[in-house]
Amino acid sequence: MSLLADIAPSVQQVAEAIAIAIGVEVEIVDNELTIIGGTSLYYENIGAKEEAGQIDGNYLYAKVLRSGITEYIEDAKSYTNYDPKGAENQQKELAEICTPIRLDGETIGIIGLVAIDEGQKSILLDSKRRMVVFVEKMADLLAAKAAQKVSLNDSETMVGEITTILETTHEGIFAIDSKGYIIRCNSMAESLLGTTKDDIVGSHISKYMMGTPALAVLRSGVGYTENEEVYVNERGKLHMIVTAKPFTKDGNTTGAVISFRDIEEAQKLVYNINNRALKYTFNDIIGDSDAIRAAKNQALLTARGNSTVLITGESGTGKEMFAKAIHYASSRSKGAFVTVNCGAIPENLLESELFGYEKGAFTGANDKGKIGKFELANNGTIFLDEIGDMPLHLQVKILHVVQNMRFERVGGNKTIIVDVRVIAATNKDLEEMIREGTFREDLYYRLSVIPLTIPPLRNRKDDIKILMYYFLRKYNTFMNKKITGFSEQVEDAYREYDWPGNVRELENAVEYGVNMAFGDQIGMDAVPARLLREGYGTIEIKDSDLSLEMQVENYEREILNRKLKKYGNGGNAKDLVAKELGLSRATLYRKLAKLGIK
Repeated sequence: MSLLADIAPSVQQVAEAIAIAIGVEVEIVDNELTIIGGTSLYYENIGAKEEAGQIDGNYLYAKVLRSGITEYIEDAKSYTNYDPKGAENQQKELAEICTPIRLDGETIGIIGLVAIDEGQKSILLDSKRRMVVFVEKMADLLAAKAAQKVSLNDSETMVGEITTILETTHEGIFAIDSKGYIIRCNSMAESLLGTTKDDIVGSHISKYMMGTPALAVLRSGVGYTENEEVYVNERGKLHMIVTAKPFTKDGNTTGAVISFRDIEEAQKLVYNINNRALKYTFNDIIGDSDAIRAAKNQALLTARGNSTVLITGESGTGKEMFAKAIHYASSRSKGAFVTVNCGAIPENLLESELFGYEKGAFTGANDKGKIGKFELANNGTIFLDEIGDMPLHLQVKILHVVQNMRFERVGGNKTIIVDVRVIAATNKDLEEMIREGTFREDLYYRLSVIPLTIPPLRNRKDDIKILMYYFLRKYNTFMNKKITGFSEQVEDAYREYDWPGNVRELENAVEYGVNMAFGDQIGMDAVPARLLREGYGTIEIKDSDLSLEMQVENYEREILNRKLKKYGNGGNAKDLVAKELGLSRATLYRKLAKLGIK
């Protein structure tokens, strides 16, 4: 890097000033031996290289660059260390003072005072010592100029970095002086205040934040963080979260930096952080059966548009997973995915949960009001789960919002416009509910622009084994287990079971098995009891002429034999069997004796 090249005009001015002052020629080169300034024939060669740019050579300038010591050449013609490639100049040069330009212990260039005639030579020879001191002062002057330029460049870089930081933050920022006048602001401040920097800078902060506590910071020197503040000015109401920090000089508060952001945006951020889940894709929906493939393909096509979607299917089929996959495959993927379970929220709170409310809207309301789920989902997707549980009086308002994308908060009169995609889901028969008068027909048709039905697990038997091993890997990791798989009997039993709870029930069954299994495989003894009660197990129950008591004894005998075989002949085998079956040791021994089991 050439520091002298950065101040080339100053270098040339110094070269010309020296030449005029003492009447000799001047050549100034940088640390790469590039000619930066000069007079006479050296001026004509600005930009060229002295000594072919060989800074590790043995010629005069290269030696001075390395040594950092002034060289005085009284008779240039007899000096052997001139660059032979510069023979034309060498024939003209009679004497020279070569002085390094030093900055922070490094040589950044050279000033050469050159005599090219006898008159100039006599000037150098007659005042040798005085000339050396003079040129060294000129070298110090150029070094100071270079240092100033470096400092200026560093300052400009720092200012550029700070400006970039301020412009990329999501908060509005003011810098105010000791009297409260705004001296700087960023673009986000323009956006939040709905005006321009020209209007903001130079104005008193009270123009935008009348009575702001930030003015007290100027007096006390004590800042504050994340304060909720409301201001009303000619541009409307500003409801913000504000932080103010003082800055000082020589122990005195000379101003403050104020950052602020819209409270609704802050609430959205908090909601997104608190409710952030993994971004589901269609690859996360496990299954390879024709039924699930068809559903995934239809959902993928659905993701391309913005029309409302009604997802139907039994409980546990994965309706919310499909809704999330549609959202994250759509153009709205960067927006929020907001879930509302219409059946889990009390009816008297559901409206305010959906649309928000103004302060004082009802008894017990937050005195600051609250943003609703539709506003949180702006530019994203709202998922209305269990839409069949939506009260009739709210169905009218939902219909209005879906049609017009506008609503009013509870207790408010300001119309709020949103851009939201609506995906609804239910496990109920909405058409039957329409006939019964419990669901609005117009809302049904508005929601089911794109109907999507998720098949139950009993209709996709080929996926059961895939799902079993998927959940096994999941819970092996979660519980730090190393279970390798399921017994053949378990796989058969799971395949034959109808799974009324669908994928959710299957996942719970696998989780139970991972908890209950003692070995490296999930066997029938680690199958949930409800599956066995449905007739799925190793014991086949057939019609028999035996009494109920005898059939129960045979069933108990089979279970106990299986458990004893499982735990072997160890000293604590019976304790383990008793514990697994929920029996006391005494009760187990009585049963073994009664059933004739040794």
